[in-house]
Amino acid sequence: MDALLYDRLNPWGPGDAFYLGLVMGAERVLDIGCGTGTILRRARAEGHSGRLAGLDPDPSMLDQARDSDDAEWLLATAAEAPWQSAFDLAIMSGNAFQFLLDDTAIRDSLTAIRRTLVDGGRFAFDTRNPAVREWRAWNPDHPYAVVDPLGVRLRLHHETSEPDDHGVVTVKTVFQGPHWNRPLLASGSLRFVSPAVLDAHLEATGFVVEERFGTWDRDAFDANESRSIITIARAA
Repeated sequence: MDALLYDRLNPWGPGDAFYLGLVMGAERVLDIGCGTGTILRRARAEGHSGRLAGLDPDPSMLDQARDSDDAEWLLATAAEAPWQSAFDLAIMSGNAFQFLLDDTAIRDSLTAIRRTLVDGGRFAFDTRNPAVREWRAWNPDHPYAVVDPLGVRLRLHHETSEPDDHGVVTVKTVFQGPHWNRPLLASGSLRFVSPAVLDAHLEATGFVVEERFGTWDRDAFDANESRSIITIARAA
């Protein structure tokens, strides 16, 4: 279900365009948490002629990406990335960084990402700003609808917990539609980490923050107001 609906739930938007611009300016690119491969396939369609590789731990997502030969596709987590000094740019879009739920996962992933990059290479990623408490708006009072691949309209809403001591929020998504006699539930967790915590992890794994934005239009990051923490870090 997640893979079939993923692109419907996450249509192309300003964030994708932001990352596409970075990809088009780099010769060798690794997309970590590539999902169904949307950004890399778009890059190839727009004329990227260099090396493109996508990595994702979800087999159903990667199966869809593998329908295209526009890039290399690897089933793996970020921490399992096998390359060494192979890429000029690594990206992690769509708040995928928030699926790294503890400090060990973050450190192991960043260490592997740094290893994949040449010296001076860049790692671009985004995560939600915990100061804005966006999870509080994910509740049954804010439902939304999506049309599935069969053309059927589904209704969705989220139910969330408050963060635990490590910033981890549990998210339950409730799907309602004519496919099912009762609502379908999907559960997961996301970790919200502050810029200070991000920067400590980046520094410890060989990165230096080069740029940080609060919007996809490259507005300056505001610690209290920006919904997103959009970071471009350089492999030192």
